[in-house]
Amino acid sequence: MSYTEEIYARVVEKNPNEPEFHQAVKEVLDSLSAVIDRNEELYRKHGLLERLVEPERIISFKVPWVDDKGCVQVNKGYRIQFNSAIGPYKGGLRFHPSVNQSILKFLGFEQVFKNSLTGLPIGGGKGGSDFDPKGKSDREVMAFCQSFMTELFKYIGADEDVPAGDIGVGGREIGYLYGQYKRITGLYEGVLTGKGLTYGGSLVRTQATGYGLVYIVDEMLKEVGKSFEGKTVVVTGSGNVAIYAAEKAMQLGAKVVALCDSNGYVYDADGIKLDIVKDIKEVKRGRIKEYADAVPGAVYTEGKGIWNIKCDIYLPCATQNELDLDAVKILKENGCFLVAEGANMPTTREATEYLKENGILFMPGKAANAGGVATSALEMSQNSQRLSWTAEEVDAKLHQIMVDIYAKVSDAAKRYDMPGDFVAGANIAGFEKVANAMIAQGIV
Repeated sequence: MSYTEEIYARVVEKNPNEPEFHQAVKEVLDSLSAVIDRNEELYRKHGLLERLVEPERIISFKVPWVDDKGCVQVNKGYRIQFNSAIGPYKGGLRFHPSVNQSILKFLGFEQVFKNSLTGLPIGGGKGGSDFDPKGKSDREVMAFCQSFMTELFKYIGADEDVPAGDIGVGGREIGYLYGQYKRITGLYEGVLTGKGLTYGGSLVRTQATGYGLVYIVDEMLKEVGKSFEGKTVVVTGSGNVAIYAAEKAMQLGAKVVALCDSNGYVYDADGIKLDIVKDIKEVKRGRIKEYADAVPGAVYTEGKGIWNIKCDIYLPCATQNELDLDAVKILKENGCFLVAEGANMPTTREATEYLKENGILFMPGKAANAGGVATSALEMSQNSQRLSWTAEEVDAKLHQIMVDIYAKVSDAAKRYDMPGDFVAGANIAGFEKVANAMIAQGIV
């Protein structure tokens, strides 16, 4: 049994009933086998993989709060501080009923490599709660956030752990969380990112993950002599990542024809009108089906199946494991030649292998959606310097970071004789920096 196989077996044994975490570890270790094999003696000596797959700290806690009917509700809160070898823990908070320890460990593990790829000094972490902000009043959301932060504040800090937003945690939630942190500690510091512009937030942060996704896809297209101009694009989801990926793709000449949410998807053959989507999602907090009511000719379909829409480029920006083997087969039949992940691990393992084996360009989320955390790190820099950069400055830095990530990923794949295998390239490039830092710092 190889070193990577030993470690994967150990992960499964020690972490039962955590399929998402198993999936993330398996995917990373498999693609790192070439690197590990070349350096096995060194890595075994330092127990590197054993330490790499074990979070440095797992914090779980109850979150009691009172709803608008005066009833006490109790949710579960988490913070997974996975690896701090190259900087303070950095990763989002997710508020969604599906949140559990397995999902957060998978997200935190992925975050380690994603953050490494940015080239910025940030480690990997993740957190959240099974609380669902949908359908809750502002007062209820505030009550929950204040209770959540009353426990979380003990474990975070500007140079220790800097959470951000994720699914279910937008500007409203970050504001309530930050207010409570400041109230308890008396500190006005960059302990959260994704803050409002009036209290330390960064311009372009809302757009960053979506824009960054399109910037790295643009590099992929250039490599094969193509561009976004005239391409038909399907984007899944309809949150910040999806909306701003669609926006940037349109700016580069593409036609985005479909978006979705958890209920269904809309198709607009003339091209999605983003001003209407933004009004529905960002102002009214409505459902995507309302788009079909507002736009003549647009078609809404209940349920899954957005992958049936013919496109050149498919950008999954919703949630994990949304794109399976049957779906990618349909994409290929319909002429799709590129898939890049805007969400975290939205493509199943079987689907990923099919894409690679059938010549479809594929960029994994740890590289493709790193623009969000990269811009969060830029927000941290601005907070530390007590400065605020212009949108043009932030966007230029984001663009260069994504160009650099593509170069690192592509180079790593080529160095290990796997040109075009961006899954392996992303894992290798992210791993090498973290591994070197862990070895340099000793057995800690």
